[in-house]
Amino acid sequence: MTEHEHDIRPAGFHDVSVEELKTPTVGEMDLEARSSLRRLTRGVSTYTDEQSDGYDVEYRKLRLEKVVLVGVWTEGTVAQIEARLDELAALATTAGSEIVDMIYQKRDKPDSGTYIGRGKVDELRSIVIETGADTVICDGELSPGQMIALEKALDVKVIDRTMLILDIFAQHAKSKEGKAQVALAQMEYLITRVRGWGGTLSRQAGGRAGSNGGVGLRGPGETKIEADRRRLRADMARLRKEIASMKTSREIKRERRDNSAIPQVAIAGYTNAGKSSLINALTGAGVLVEDALFATLDPTTRRASLRDGRAVVFTDTVGFVRHLPTQLVEAFRSTLEEVLAADVVLHVVDGSDPFPMEQIAAVNKVVGDIVRETGTPAPPEILVVNKIDAADPLVLAELRHRLDDVVFVSARTGEGIEELETRLEVFLNSLDSHVTMRIPFTRGDVVARVHEYGTVLGEEYDSHGAILDVRLPDSVAQELKEFVV
Repeated sequence: MTEHEHDIRPAGFHDVSVEELKTPTVGEMDLEARSSLRRLTRGVSTYTDEQSDGYDVEYRKLRLEKVVLVGVWTEGTVAQIEARLDELAALATTAGSEIVDMIYQKRDKPDSGTYIGRGKVDELRSIVIETGADTVICDGELSPGQMIALEKALDVKVIDRTMLILDIFAQHAKSKEGKAQVALAQMEYLITRVRGWGGTLSRQAGGRAGSNGGVGLRGPGETKIEADRRRLRADMARLRKEIASMKTSREIKRERRDNSAIPQVAIAGYTNAGKSSLINALTGAGVLVEDALFATLDPTTRRASLRDGRAVVFTDTVGFVRHLPTQLVEAFRSTLEEVLAADVVLHVVDGSDPFPMEQIAAVNKVVGDIVRETGTPAPPEILVVNKIDAADPLVLAELRHRLDDVVFVSARTGEGIEELETRLEVFLNSLDSHVTMRIPFTRGDVVARVHEYGTVLGEEYDSHGAILDVRLPDSVAQELKEFVV
């Protein structure tokens, strides 16, 4: 180990052999597979006449190449709008795109017809022709009318921020539940954007009451648009049932963890804030770590021991983002409820972001929405500012001034990890019962249980057995109350 490296392995983890080091972790294999997917999807056309599943919709699976990013500045500073466009660029890159240009416009509100106004549309058309871009991504949610108007004016595919995030989720979901949640979110978005092209669609009759609409308006009945919407609703109902059954399985597993009396620690925060890196630094787990947005969609649970010997369970959750589509919040509610089920939440903030306070506000908004919908109170949280090795000192100074009770760490270098573990231990101790126990020599199983679930502050022996001064979870203390003196 060099002088620049830190041994941040938690207690209870053993040294590994050279052979073990050669074996890739699950996270490394996921990262390799994901990178391969990006290479393979380069050069695939964006345009299709219909979805492979048969829906005529305003959304296609995105396989982007050259894209132009467009933003509308309605409030805030120039630095803030540029930071938001940088985030949009990171989202587009995660989806497999090459950014060729970025433009933005200051307006009181987005133009109702074309999002950016007619003058900017002409400028954008020139940029698209000059750069050879095949897709335009707008940093906002476009109405179907705005999307159609921009496509006609630019003659390229136009998508919005919501469609981009949905596509990233579709690429990154691995588990059956994650894929079902993404599919439901996509359908929620698509159902208001179903439309047809050309003259292939019939039109249902309308007009005066009591008639079929008069000459030229009588049709065969249900239009293809309505048929597609009906199929979407049927598929959505099926997916909701599947997700509900998966939620039952998740709750059973969660109940087992609750009954085990092991403290539950959820790691939540903004996407790409370093949550997976932090859980690796705390537990040594091989969780997927990638410098990309939404690298983690499926909750990852790892059991580890803190320095005082206490066993804890860490859960790595899906990241949040500004203006997270409501369809995703709804579809991933069962996953996000993992945060509310924890004893404590480590709220991770990216200290290298130019506006970390906006990250904190975005995360708090999503968690607050879930709390209101479920009626479950939010657990206590420990605010963790990560990536301090790459952060601007002025930004860190502002955070120290504006935030109370916060831990500054670097999961990459290990700086601050010990302080975070200490803060976590102190908090978990505050939830425990402080008792003295007399345990006979014949009950070694009880001594082992006490060491596993509690913190032993003192240990003595007499002729009858061991006398332990311990902190224990209330449930364990009640279970072993016959030994309490």
